[in-house]
Amino acid sequence: MISSIIIAFVVGGLVCVVGQLLFDVAKLTPAHTLSLLVVIGSVLDGFGLYEPFIDFAGAGATVPITSFGNALTHGALQEAEKHGFIGVITGMFEVTSSGISAAIIFGVVGAILFKSKGKVS
Repeated sequence: MISSIIIAFVVGGLVCVVGQLLFDVAKLTPAHTLSLLVVIGSVLDGFGLYEPFIDFAGAGATVPITSFGNALTHGALQEAEKHGFIGVITGMFEVTSSGISAAIIFGVVGAILFKSKGKVS
């Protein structure tokens, strides 16, 4: 168990290092970096490589933003097999809707409960 925790920590940290290098070295904006990491997760799942990555790294592969791309593609491919083209659209939202909803709800609650320290112009 300890070895799987260490592997998850190291792999998740390496994903974060890649993101930080994209900011610092490649001078990408946060939006470009986020999009690129989601696309990388999507492409890896499309080629069937993300599931073995999850088996190896555990939470180190399921927590970073690359896992969101994996979830989008995985859901789309599963539903496309069952329902054809319309399944591509519904599959993406079926798998990721709870996470997106939670982010929206917690963002609104946070905005209501806490005041900004900075002044927005």
